[in-house]
Amino acid sequence: MSCTSADYAEDLREAEAAFHDARRLTFGVAYRMLSSASEAEDVLQEAWIRWQACDRSQVQNPQAFLTTMVTRLATNVLQSARVRRENYVGHPLPEAVDTEGDPALRAENREALEAAVRMLMERLTSAERAAYVLREAFDYPYQQIADILGQSQVNARQLVSRARKHLPAERRASVPAGDHQRFLRAFLTAARAGNVAVLEKLFEEEAVVRRSA
Repeated sequence: MSCTSADYAEDLREAEAAFHDARRLTFGVAYRMLSSASEAEDVLQEAWIRWQACDRSQVQNPQAFLTTMVTRLATNVLQSARVRRENYVGHPLPEAVDTEGDPALRAENREALEAAVRMLMERLTSAERAAYVLREAFDYPYQQIADILGQSQVNARQLVSRARKHLPAERRASVPAGDHQRFLRAFLTAARAGNVAVLEKLFEEEAVVRRSA
């Protein structure tokens, strides 16, 4: 039996409905792996193209199939030379995307941010972490970073440079749960509400402790 245009349209509607039903889960998987809402959307776009082209009559569980597809596509992105290079010189903090209307995405975003903050605290000194976050995540000029940390501009640049070198390392320092949550809350306030003053205050207090130690 030949496939009519009506059959094709119905098949496409079913494909779109299945993709839509799996979207929250698949976006969460891609976002958790890539820590980037825009890259997660790119992966889902590629998955949609492939989903339309594949033989869906052989797919018994569309959600499981699409989740596997998205996982493989996100893995390919992570393994690419471009992403490896960006991970080395860029910052690992995920985008603090608007998650108010989606509790599942809010949980994914929180989990990714918690992991990234822990990595910063494990691999960088408090001074390196402060300089790095202010420069890479919030684009502060070096002189302003220096003023906040009570350092010279030259030292601020050196702190950021050392942080970039230390992030790919595998060293692990012990991170008290209270310090982790305090830094996480300050970063979320700065990234989502635009109130960077809370983060600046945290870094200034840490700088005072370092100088008095």
